[in-house]
Amino acid sequence: MRATLMYGAGDVRVENVPDSVIKQPTDALVRVTSSCICGSDLHPYHSMSRDSGPARMGHEFIGIVEDTGSEVSTVRKGDLVVAPFAISCGTCVFCREGLYTSCLHGGFWDNEPLEGGQAEAVRVPFADGTLVKLNVAEDSVLMPSLLTLSDVFGTGYHAAVQGGVNERTSVSVIGDGAVGLLAVLSAKRLGAEQIILMGRHPARTDLGREFGATDVVAERGEEGITKVRELTGGHGTHVVLEAVGHMPAYEQAFGIVRPGGTISRVGVPQYEDAPIGFGSLFGGNITLTGGPAPVRAYIEELMPDILNGTIEPGKVFDTTTDLDGVPEGYQAMDERKSLKVLIRP
Repeated sequence: MRATLMYGAGDVRVENVPDSVIKQPTDALVRVTSSCICGSDLHPYHSMSRDSGPARMGHEFIGIVEDTGSEVSTVRKGDLVVAPFAISCGTCVFCREGLYTSCLHGGFWDNEPLEGGQAEAVRVPFADGTLVKLNVAEDSVLMPSLLTLSDVFGTGYHAAVQGGVNERTSVSVIGDGAVGLLAVLSAKRLGAEQIILMGRHPARTDLGREFGATDVVAERGEEGITKVRELTGGHGTHVVLEAVGHMPAYEQAFGIVRPGGTISRVGVPQYEDAPIGFGSLFGGNITLTGGPAPVRAYIEELMPDILNGTIEPGKVFDTTTDLDGVPEGYQAMDERKSLKVLIRP
């Protein structure tokens, strides 16, 4: 079978690899019908050393179950399923609490060196706890939107939920990538009336307005902070959803959050040290929250709005390719020529 491998920074290849097969009685073998490139894939695309490669890529996918282990009971051959970006057993103490990203037995796809979603097939460990059955046809026009449930929509929604967004909160979203835009959609879904999107790519911020942004601030740094405060009576917003992960975005977040407010981070932090002291968070009684989204906990909640057409998060996909086009897809996303690339193997 064919799969995507990253050999080092900027070096993505599609190659023949050994077929994925059932190894454990809790496994399922899934033939991938839709996958995509994630913004977080660009972090290793910028910095991965050749000593670390090659690495299998892809943690978001939909596919058809081709085979199951003897202990799998919730899905069977022929089912169309979506896989979250984290593998979870579904039965441990953290899974029962809905914190699937802290599963005692699962983990992230990065920990499965011989598997990845940007491929023709995937072995899915803990199929009962990980996979969610989709009751739609394989060729449904809803497929791009349903694919966002595997990561970006659930991640944007997690940011909003952790931030405590509701009809009484003003919200800023930092980042006009797919997660940031779906954080806007999530904030709107939760009732926020003022949603400020901080981004500077017009095609993306236009989509952000369609998703519910009331204001767009293209400025960055101190200029951006000043503009947001002007839009909020000088106070800042109750909630800031940070969907980038770099230090300037975090610094901007604490520059625009209202006293007593909350910063919710879902952009994978590319830093360990960050301002949290009296002059940044402590003095203003500001809460810092966020983390890897347990998207498995949100899929059943968010799916009905996709199925009935209330929302269309799949609009974040602006490019479609087959496996041969994946290396060019990485380059296009890195150069901001594409927002998010959909892969149909």
